[in-house]
Amino acid sequence: MANKKILVTGGTGFIGSHTVVELQQNGYDVIIVDNLSNSSIDVLDYIAKISGIMPAFEQFDLADGKLTAGFFNRNNNIDGIIHFAAFKAVGESMAKPLDYYRNNLQSLINLLEGMKTHAISNMVFSSSCTVYGQPDELPVTEKAPIKPAWSPYGNTKQMCEEILRFVTHSHPVHAIALRYFNPIGAHDSALIGELPLGVPNNLVPFITQTAIGKRECLSVFGNDYNTSDGTAVRDYIHVVDIAKAHVIAVERMLGGRSKSELEIFNLGTGTGYSVLDVINSFERVSGEKLNYKIVPRRPGDVEMVWADTRFANDELGWKAEKSLDEMMSSAWKWEKALVTRPV
Repeated sequence: MANKKILVTGGTGFIGSHTVVELQQNGYDVIIVDNLSNSSIDVLDYIAKISGIMPAFEQFDLADGKLTAGFFNRNNNIDGIIHFAAFKAVGESMAKPLDYYRNNLQSLINLLEGMKTHAISNMVFSSSCTVYGQPDELPVTEKAPIKPAWSPYGNTKQMCEEILRFVTHSHPVHAIALRYFNPIGAHDSALIGELPLGVPNNLVPFITQTAIGKRECLSVFGNDYNTSDGTAVRDYIHVVDIAKAHVIAVERMLGGRSKSELEIFNLGTGTGYSVLDVINSFERVSGEKLNYKIVPRRPGDVEMVWADTRFANDELGWKAEKSLDEMMSSAWKWEKALVTRPV
């Protein structure tokens, strides 16, 4: 697929930056749109150091319809879109629901308007296991019922998938929604990784920042869940494994191999790990003793969820490869690298 141009929204973010690297290493031309609300412009330099290619970049807010339309007028030779750009913190969405609905829904609508106007046919959508809520059965398959959302963030992902379902049915647009579970880790180079601005909302950056001294103590939200050790269980997956799945999804659509207008795949390892499992893995690979405390449950968190990945394994030919220890080791290597990085 050499010289095919892919728009990556949110491409300087955590998963976006790793996906840009994988795309470029597979011969794609990439243009990134990001408003830098939760990432840094420096990421472009680090992407270029890894891949040898500086991606094209435009900074603006995709929730702004006029700016998005102007972008497509200037860039109407795009072959496909990978849409990452969204607010993504469960806890924050509980406190700021309107911000999440406005940003996450409007940005998708504006992109689909641009696709319709300029006959762009292919989108990979960054979805989430949060669409399942607390599933009745585990592991959860793509056929599991979509339950009432536990957070506005999860609800926006549900609503975006519904928008895609109807738009792909009525317009010549194909979409693949990748429902990923909990992406963690960092690139082997330690040049890109998860770097939230401000206080982290996700577990692993809070672990590494606590271990290195940026945070005083890690809060573990709840130890009274009905799990093996009382802490919540998630399916953690390495970010590079997720990035590779996006390249495969793009190749599937551009190669005309989609089997329906909207295809949906789970991206996970198929194994559930508790919060304490993750902490123990980190302590094992880092040799550091982590300062943490148990605090009450956090609103919006489900008890446990992990993926049935057989459909993605069989249909996409994709499988997660990295172990939890490898994920935590790469996250720690990344955190240590940040200490020596020029400010």
